[in-house]
Amino acid sequence: MNEIVNTLLTLLPARRKMTPSGWISFDAVCCHNRGEGRDTKKRGGILTSDSSFQYHCFNCGFKAGWSMGKNLSNNTRSLFKWLGLPESDITKLSLWALKTKEEQPRELPRLVKDLEEKTLPPNSRLLEEIIQQETDPNILDPAVEAAAYILDRGQSLDWYPWHYSAEPGYKDRVIIPFYDQGRLVGYTARKIKEGKPKYLTDSQSGYVFNIDRQTEDRTCCIVVEGQFDAIAIDAVAIMTNEPNQAQITRIRSLSRPVIVVPDRDPAGSKMIRHALEQGWSVSLPPWESHIKDVADAVKSYGRLYTLTTILHYQEHNRIKIQLLEKQLKHDRL
Repeated sequence: MNEIVNTLLTLLPARRKMTPSGWISFDAVCCHNRGEGRDTKKRGGILTSDSSFQYHCFNCGFKAGWSMGKNLSNNTRSLFKWLGLPESDITKLSLWALKTKEEQPRELPRLVKDLEEKTLPPNSRLLEEIIQQETDPNILDPAVEAAAYILDRGQSLDWYPWHYSAEPGYKDRVIIPFYDQGRLVGYTARKIKEGKPKYLTDSQSGYVFNIDRQTEDRTCCIVVEGQFDAIAIDAVAIMTNEPNQAQITRIRSLSRPVIVVPDRDPAGSKMIRHALEQGWSVSLPPWESHIKDVADAVKSYGRLYTLTTILHYQEHNRIKIQLLEKQLKHDRL
């Protein structure tokens, strides 16, 4: 029995009875406190378990309840007050409920569907493994070009499990696998030379790139647009400038402050708008004009400086964010 249910049972009036279905009935304490006549026919009912309770008045219709992992609602606080519990003790119960809520394991709401397991393009292998072990020049040479492309973007081969495939359609691309809860759920293959399409992507709605790397010890979650941006600072990417509800829910499930870093282009305003709607912070560091996104910043300034400026220039005030956005638009003209 937990503290809240135990306290409730000690407050119930002596004049009560137990029904065969487990309800404890007694004169309802809510009716006369809500402007109606006092109940004298035991029309108030409580049903309890080890981790929850529910109260229902079969006279005035008042309802209250609580279950493990939830806060005390206003109705539940009123019920305790009408049963005679002092306000100071009600506050203590509220704090206890809040503490147990924070200790509950986090689960994604059911509206977020599980992602399907996928496969990479045929004959995909870790890029580092190919460079270290492959002897066939038809595979090794283009793989080295893919590695050079990554390095030229200011990133490192050990920052992410980059893949490569020499199959037609993929031999001039670097493959970025998508993982969720340790499972492969998609990929994008980025062209390393001029030509279209720039990306060949197999992605599922609601997926948040790099979310598996957001471990419990992280104090915040940085949200960017593209995969290269996310890899550059180990952030998450929504892979667009307008997150959908499932992506928002996945990010919120991390239960930590969120900092959105938009690209320095007109579409970045959409990310800012969504950040404001969600109550998330926005960071617009005063990087040089040629810096278009986080990946550019890391290439020019390095990982540590880029992260430091993002954290330093984060802003939560809506008006200040809007002013910074206007200044950014002015600088682009």
